[in-house]
Amino acid sequence: MDTSGVYVETTIGLKEETLLLLHGGGVAGWMWRPLLEQLETDYSFLVPDLPGHDHSANLPYRSHQQTVNTLISLFEGYEGSPVTVIGFSLGAQLAILLASQRPDLVERVGIISAQAKPAKWPAATLATLRMAAPLAKNEHFARAQAKELFIPSALFPAYLRTSRSLSLETLLASVGENIRFSIPESWAEFPGDSLVLVGEAERPMMRTSANLLADSQSGCEAEIVADCGHGIPLQRPGWLAQRLQAWLP
Repeated sequence: MDTSGVYVETTIGLKEETLLLLHGGGVAGWMWRPLLEQLETDYSFLVPDLPGHDHSANLPYRSHQQTVNTLISLFEGYEGSPVTVIGFSLGAQLAILLASQRPDLVERVGIISAQAKPAKWPAATLATLRMAAPLAKNEHFARAQAKELFIPSALFPAYLRTSRSLSLETLLASVGENIRFSIPESWAEFPGDSLVLVGEAERPMMRTSANLLADSQSGCEAEIVADCGHGIPLQRPGWLAQRLQAWLP
């Protein structure tokens, strides 16, 4: 399925429950395959490649808000009950924005490894990223990065393809939005349930972010995942599947 240039893979299940899965920066919808293999198959799934990533590489990533607007346009034409949005890293920030701005479209939110506090010195981070960007197209460098991201060998070809198709414009815009992100005021008013997961071995800022998100919204619970870094869906997909199924209605 293609919406405003964004590729969306759909799976229609027997249950009314629909899950929208939003991937992190630098990867794509394929990152959810290990989780989908573990989850019950009778859910319906919507798995987009966000702008600038893999099958949506022809549409540059410009901002979180523009991407959220694209997702809203997708769901305004969707016939069904409000969806559950599950996002990882950059995708988790988008999930927060989508739920905050359009709670009529979102029933609950699963937030995995979301930075919710602006980083220090973003300009320096982006300058370093600009210089290192060409390395992402090198297979040896990509293999090292894939190992850091807990990407299994079976998905490495997809990761390499995504890395090579990622433009400098998309890279700088998506990372810039990610490291400058802060919790929107309207998040406190989201009426649905939310679950925040963060890896035990992630940076302290990520655990601080999880607590900030949980403290800002009354229906939110935060949980630290043992033996995990910044890669829960790929590092422990079986555990995540069980946790989500216990949380889903």
